[in-house]
Amino acid sequence: MSESSAQIKSIQHRSIQVNGIKMHIAEQGKGPLVVLAHGWPELWYSWRHVLPALAAAGYHVVAPDMRGDGQTDAPPNMQDYTQFQFVGDVVGLVHTLGHEQAVIAGHDLGAMVAHNAAILRPDIFRAVILLSVPYGARTEGAVKPTEGMRKRAPEGQQFYQIYFQTPGIAEKGFDADPKRTLRMFLYSLCGSIPKEHKWRYMFGVNEKALDGCVDPKQLPAWLKPEDLDYYANEYSRTGFRGGLNWYRGQDIFWQETPFLIGCKLMQPTLYVGGTDDAVVEFARPYVDNLEKSVPNLWNKVLLPGVGHWTEQEAPTEVNRLMVDFLDFLGSVDSRSAAE
Repeated sequence: MSESSAQIKSIQHRSIQVNGIKMHIAEQGKGPLVVLAHGWPELWYSWRHVLPALAAAGYHVVAPDMRGDGQTDAPPNMQDYTQFQFVGDVVGLVHTLGHEQAVIAGHDLGAMVAHNAAILRPDIFRAVILLSVPYGARTEGAVKPTEGMRKRAPEGQQFYQIYFQTPGIAEKGFDADPKRTLRMFLYSLCGSIPKEHKWRYMFGVNEKALDGCVDPKQLPAWLKPEDLDYYANEYSRTGFRGGLNWYRGQDIFWQETPFLIGCKLMQPTLYVGGTDDAVVEFARPYVDNLEKSVPNLWNKVLLPGVGHWTEQEAPTEVNRLMVDFLDFLGSVDSRSAAE
């Protein structure tokens, strides 16, 4: 058994009831709580390298399958996939685990859960780690998310999240061959691949989302066949609808939260992205202005040659940055207690 396989086998699993759903969690370690929120199309498994590293550093680390994914319940209605529900899930998770506070880390859509949880419940979430997706304060006069996406698309093109909006269309293509779908997304969004293989997040209005991806002849070094198999087995069982509903809930949350205009993320925050991440590319204004939206930004790091799958592509660097940040928070807490 490889060291990586042994580490994965050491992770504990159980299901808990939170916010009206059954949630599957992977957990390891004892100490201050760190919650890890994954993105799409991922699962708790995207944190497989982070869990043992943070546990070894003295933390209780918990990575759920988020609402709609993996072994966690997938409610049927689109209204069940707004950020209010996701924040409710992680708040319930902290309470159920018997903790009063936690540091929350999120990747991709999970980064949105992390910053919204910190903004809406600062009494619980004392610090934030954002991977790939940065935080940007909502501005006065901003249009709803899907309207902004349509406006930014050149004539005859569509942004991938617009393609995801109509229930059933994306699912039909993705569910036909989940292993192929995942292989194409995981490869085409990663770093250090030929430029012509890079994911096209804008594609023709007559194209499908997978037309913007490449099906590789071999997997990238960071993605083992057994890793792809784990994802494929889960998505073959559940389909992709739960995760896609995350994108469909964005406008609902936006319409219900005008009070977030101008809201800054005040907790100590670590941001880590990759120089080859297409999401960093289209979110560049937010990355560049992080210091304004996040006054207590502890560090902003862009890892050379790393694509979208930050903690999977560069686990050693990401784990080091996360542990350094968590240890910094611990030293601040110790000083505060001493005073």
